[in-house]
Amino acid sequence: MSSNQQFLQNLYEAFNKGEIETIISVMHPDVKWANGVEGGFVYGRDAVREYWTNQYKVIQVQLETLKFETDENNRNVVTVHQMVRDLQGNLLADATIEQIFTIEDGLISLYEIGETETIQQMIHSYEKQK
Repeated sequence: MSSNQQFLQNLYEAFNKGEIETIISVMHPDVKWANGVEGGFVYGRDAVREYWTNQYKVIQVQLETLKFETDENNRNVVTVHQMVRDLQGNLLADATIEQIFTIEDGLISLYEIGETETIQQMIHSYEKQK
């Protein structure tokens, strides 16, 4: 496993434990972070902290890493199995998605989501399938 892969694997483990500050500490102060709930981006560490704090009030997201790759732009592309549950533990969405990280000088400067729906769209389509 490369150093970036190990770095990201450690972050996924911290995310699944709800260790927000651990992850924010390795973000660039002006990080550009994809908003997986509503679409668009949030900017800066404080905005990411607020985004996750609000997210944890309504849903629980668990991420299992499946594959690590580096694309032609030297971005780290991680394929993950994402499960979204409400606070009572009911499954709301279950999908495989790509999460894309740009790491500069040991800090995450950009986080993007591959071609996928927002969490709200995933939950809506999952509910329709039931």
